[in-house]
Amino acid sequence: GLVEALTGEGPLTVFAPTDDAFAALPEGTVETLLLPENKDQLAGILKLHVIAGAAVTSDQLAGQTVTVDSLKAALAIDGTDGVTVNGSTVVAADVAASNGVIHVIDAVILEAAAPSGS
Repeated sequence: GLVEALTGEGPLTVFAPTDDAFAALPEGTVETLLLPENKDQLAGILKLHVIAGAAVTSDQLAGQTVTVDSLKAALAIDGTDGVTVNGSTVVAADVAASNGVIHVIDAVILEAAAPSGS
């Protein structure tokens, strides 16, 4: 159910976890999420990794701490020392895509950013 969102005109910013990030999830997590009855839960997690309407590059984030809305919920991006997204470190930035930009991250984002002031 995400094909339309990801193949649209864009621009999009996608935070793509590495294979090692998926492997680091608790045993059985990926297999459980891939079950048909968990399709909505999987879609929600994947939507956390996509910002629609902007191709955000690392130079735009340098020195800033911002909260942005993904397709699912808020993400906390910290560009003050490298770039992190909800605590996941960007390990490869600014990979050009036909409809935006991809940043490779070292962990799977499983939940929205904590509200400010928490």
